[in-house]
Amino acid sequence: MDFSIQSLLLFLAFSLVINLQAAHHQAQKEDWGVVDGKAVSLYTLENRNGVVAKITNYGALLTSLHLPDRDGKPSDVVLGFDNLQGYLDGHPYFGCTVGRVANRIANGKFNLGGQEYTLATNNAPNHLHGGDHGFDKKVWTVLEASNQSIKMAYISPDGEENYPGKLTATVVYSLSNNDDALRIEMSATTDATTIVNLVNHSYWNLAGHNSGDILNHELMLNASAYTPVDSTFIPTGIIDSVIKTPFNFTKTKLIGADIGELTGNGEDDPGGYDINFVLNGKLGEMKLAARVKDPKSGRVMEIHTTDPGVQFYTGNFLDGTVKGKAESIYQKHAAFCLETQKYPDSINQEGTEGWHSIILHPGEIYNHVDLYKFFVTE
Repeated sequence: MDFSIQSLLLFLAFSLVINLQAAHHQAQKEDWGVVDGKAVSLYTLENRNGVVAKITNYGALLTSLHLPDRDGKPSDVVLGFDNLQGYLDGHPYFGCTVGRVANRIANGKFNLGGQEYTLATNNAPNHLHGGDHGFDKKVWTVLEASNQSIKMAYISPDGEENYPGKLTATVVYSLSNNDDALRIEMSATTDATTIVNLVNHSYWNLAGHNSGDILNHELMLNASAYTPVDSTFIPTGIIDSVIKTPFNFTKTKLIGADIGELTGNGEDDPGGYDINFVLNGKLGEMKLAARVKDPKSGRVMEIHTTDPGVQFYTGNFLDGTVKGKAESIYQKHAAFCLETQKYPDSINQEGTEGWHSIILHPGEIYNHVDLYKFFVTE
């Protein structure tokens, strides 16, 4: 064979191998629509064990996570919608990244550097999850995407939702190949002093997103204390023990075991858990936050986090009016949320013993890492 032809064939073969490898590592991408003139896509991550996660750059949110049960049968264990329109029509923060500040800020007001800021009271009388148009309603820019990881960024301009400073936020979802773990890392920088507390707000049902209520799931929280709240779900500033209360999940028990003992927090509260727990361990160090098991399927989820708190919410405000995937009706207690975070209304508890600051200065880096580990038991 002519040497030049042989060289050409070797080059073509090498190029084919490289292209096949690149295709193998490239994320599956589906066009999902357009919002505010920006393209929205759905990305699929998958590992060798058949765990499949789907993530969209609208709201930097997790739309689905398919996990095998003890018999190897996969089910989607997060609530959500089959298409972009479902999210655009309004929803209770299914799977999204919430910010600039997650959870509630009392009366929509805070003081920073001697200046008072007034925010939207979209959860009257309080501010909730970043306001009317928080990070959950933004189209994020995809910076990198492979079949096991996706990195997105959003630049929040100074004054957006009346927060000070231009904030550059990034979220990275990573699905491990060897063990079934989903890692979510959130980070941010600012050009002026501001406040930030980013949270992933996935609604979980380990039996499957459309399989009824989660009251028979078994839960353990690595938390000996919690932050009691007033009638509008704002913490009182006290950190109290969970012992001899319905909030004691230091030993594994059914989510529904003591839910009937909760008296509610005002006329509009339909009942159930919606409160922040103080995790055992140090801020910034990875620690176990929670372990949840669905006895029916054998699926177990462990959450590890660098943040100091976790908001445990039992889907109390789901009432069947939201139609999810495959026209599923999500009723009350159809899912639970475990939102790792710094405590609610922290900016108005600045300096209170046991509380953690959410103030971010120029030159500093906000960082928050969650690791969700999944396995099955008999």
